[in-house]
Amino acid sequence: MDKKPLIILTGPTSVGKTALSIHLAKAVNGEIISADSMQVYRSMDIGTAKITAEEMDGIPHYLIDEFDPDEDFNVVRFQQFAKEYLNQIHEKGKIPILVGGTGFYIQAVLYDIDFTKNEINTTYREELEQLAKDRGGEYLHQLLKKTDPDSAEAIHPNNIKRIIRALEYAKLTGSKISVHNQKQREKKSPYSHCYFVLTKDRAKLYDTINKRVDIMIDRGLLDEVKALLNRGYTKDMVSMQGLGYKELIAYLEGETTLEEAIDILKRDTRHYAKRQLTWFKREKDVIWIDKDHYQDDSDILDFMIQQLLNRNVIQEYDHNVT
Repeated sequence: MDKKPLIILTGPTSVGKTALSIHLAKAVNGEIISADSMQVYRSMDIGTAKITAEEMDGIPHYLIDEFDPDEDFNVVRFQQFAKEYLNQIHEKGKIPILVGGTGFYIQAVLYDIDFTKNEINTTYREELEQLAKDRGGEYLHQLLKKTDPDSAEAIHPNNIKRIIRALEYAKLTGSKISVHNQKQREKKSPYSHCYFVLTKDRAKLYDTINKRVDIMIDRGLLDEVKALLNRGYTKDMVSMQGLGYKELIAYLEGETTLEEAIDILKRDTRHYAKRQLTWFKREKDVIWIDKDHYQDDSDILDFMIQQLLNRNVIQEYDHNVT
């Protein structure tokens, strides 16, 4: 059976995926599935740099504004929803395009990673959750360093959910989740795909990140955070641990000044971009696109179309778009 097509457009935060993704979707008759762990939440618009209806320009988007901030959303749910949307898009005779910077989410779909073997031991999980509350994420991260150093390197100390999952997996199976993930990564993809990773000069990227944070503040990010807190969403929720939210909550709780909170947000976002690039460098068969080597997005689009044709991911495209 012929493999169905799938295009991936990713890269670090602030690199410029959104506008290019719309041009690409128009050129290949595509629809977009967001591979962003934060844009899925309703009412979290400014801090997630969520694409607007105007920016979508008529291109259907999936997994944007589909969950409330207090709903549980993780890689397993993402994979379930994304596969359903992939099927819907294929049935329409259109091309699905995964767009976003959450590498683990992309990997889960591209290689159809099997999460079913990860049994649940609620007692141990509750024990770890209590440890996180009592002693903090850094303590759990140190435990993980001893148990599975490779996972500890890949998972940020603030990502308590993933740390707990890795510790839980080691306890239940006696093996490391990093080894399991590596095996899953070596699987062949069920899709005929192109995996594009946008990048640009690191100093320019960091400058864009700093400017984007200033724009978010100017657009009312602080008011957005206050409104979420007023609606009863709390800082311990996964959604509220996102970049832009946890830093401003710390300010609102008197832990920092506003200036310090903004500086921390800029620093943490730069660190996040660096970790994203490290993740993509580990992935196989990716097509790197250094934006500094192109005049503009139309030149990048021409290059992408050629790659898609060469790999038979698409058979035709709209010449008028490029």
